[in-house]
Amino acid sequence: MFWRSLTALGTGIVLAFLSPVAWGGQLYVGAAATDITPEKPAALSGQFHIRISTGVESPVTANVVAIETRDGDRSIDSAVVVSCDVVVIPSDVLEMVRQETAKRLPDLDTQKIFLAATHTHTAPELRLGNWILPKEGVTQVEEYRSFFAERIAEAIAKAWKARKPGSVAWGLSHAVVAYNRRAVYADGSARMYGPTNGPEFRGLEGYEDHDIGTMFFWTDGDSPLAAIVNVSCPSQEVESRRAVNADYWHPVRAALQERYGKGLCVIGLCGAAGDQSPHLMYRKTAEERMRELRGLDRLNEIARRITAAVDDAWAAVRDDRHTDVPLVHKAETVALPMRLVTEAEYAEAKAGVDAAVAKIAKDPKAADSENRRMKWYQATVDRFERQKTDPNPMQETEIHAVRIGDAVVCTNQFELFTDFGIQIKGRSKAEQTFVVQLAGPGTYLPTARAVKGGHYSAIVHSNHVGPEGGQVLVDKTVELIDSMWTDGK
Repeated sequence: MFWRSLTALGTGIVLAFLSPVAWGGQLYVGAAATDITPEKPAALSGQFHIRISTGVESPVTANVVAIETRDGDRSIDSAVVVSCDVVVIPSDVLEMVRQETAKRLPDLDTQKIFLAATHTHTAPELRLGNWILPKEGVTQVEEYRSFFAERIAEAIAKAWKARKPGSVAWGLSHAVVAYNRRAVYADGSARMYGPTNGPEFRGLEGYEDHDIGTMFFWTDGDSPLAAIVNVSCPSQEVESRRAVNADYWHPVRAALQERYGKGLCVIGLCGAAGDQSPHLMYRKTAEERMRELRGLDRLNEIARRITAAVDDAWAAVRDDRHTDVPLVHKAETVALPMRLVTEAEYAEAKAGVDAAVAKIAKDPKAADSENRRMKWYQATVDRFERQKTDPNPMQETEIHAVRIGDAVVCTNQFELFTDFGIQIKGRSKAEQTFVVQLAGPGTYLPTARAVKGGHYSAIVHSNHVGPEGGQVLVDKTVELIDSMWTDGK
């Protein structure tokens, strides 16, 4: 690539070609992991009904890689990437983490930190107001949020203070982990997890992205210190359970640590996958037969596929390490047009609220199961009312793009439908593009095709931003990425 050849030509020629893009600097790397499993039972996030954890099947963790480039003693740029085994990252919780980090690292620009959720549905709740919890014997949501922020800030500080001169390599392989979970039928309708074995089934709605993006970091010796693994699939294979579970990322981390060293920090990042899941949609009998013949449960079958892809990439790139690389980290707050609520959608939402209120009035215990559904519909009602005075509402969202050598990591807050992620990858000037969703508070962002098909994830109650806003997000993200390259170099 251009920046490598410039380095070879000599300092004088490099200076003649300088642009607003930062060129190479010595890479420094640090990494750390922390357990974010609460000691007491906690409300689990990800379903419409309340679930209080009954135990821990696998710990939920946060995994951090801190990177910086320097020109001598001068810092050029930096990024702190944190993968968290939770459903979403509420915006106020991100700010809590940044504030806690600032107490420990007052010289670090905390805007260089971003957190991304793996989207396990068997992790403690971070959002306020979803559940009515017992006051005794259960971790309160406020309590868990403080614990979460402090633990992650400590891990960030540990990783940042541990930075050493290092190297990086990036690679690409593939594995079938995700299935498009929206089945389409003869009448044009779609349904999340709809049946695929009937005469009306016509196919799955969209693309499945089987890329496994990898980025390895070293400081000492041949064993990597950390690895980013980008999979376009949420970790929700065991989503309905009532025990804390990191889902497939737990066996993935264990398998990679067995291969590459117990100290390996695995940063699992979920790619654009708002319409994807690991649940089988068709060929189920054949898939289950092969899994049983291998003697694996579903989590370990998924882990087998991901680790094989990481191994494949490792074999190709392990000797293609770079110590002097461009590191450019840009973050912007982007305003996206919100999806408008129609009269019919308002009426449907109002009916949903009224039904939930009636159930709770009849049986107060129903509040445990109806509270979140009521709030879900109420949010649509409130949006419709706001439209009367603000007919063109906008939603602000934080996006990041981090250029590391010839690769780029870009983030968004949404459960972004995969077609949008493919657009970003296709249009990006980077040699390899890592798209990361759920670096924020979530909500689905569907395509126009999905909205036409309807059903959960594509209906207005499921999202604040619709296809028009999704296209703006894609365009802004690509613009941010491409600003880091000059003439495609």
